[in-house]
Amino acid sequence: MAIWQCSSCGTIKESRCKPKKCPQCNSENTMIKKEGVTTKEEACTSKRTCKKRKS
Repeated sequence: MAIWQCSSCGTIKESRCKPKKCPQCNSENTMIKKEGVTTKEEACTSKRTCKKRKS
């Protein structure tokens, strides 16, 4: 699985294929692959989009 992050809102999605649009903001072609990251927790850098970091 690959980790994809929206360049518009920062939402992170785990998927084998590149998502056509962001599941959060619905922007098309904004998902960018996070290199060297294997889990959503490693990819999360924003308190707004990461549920684990809010606590």
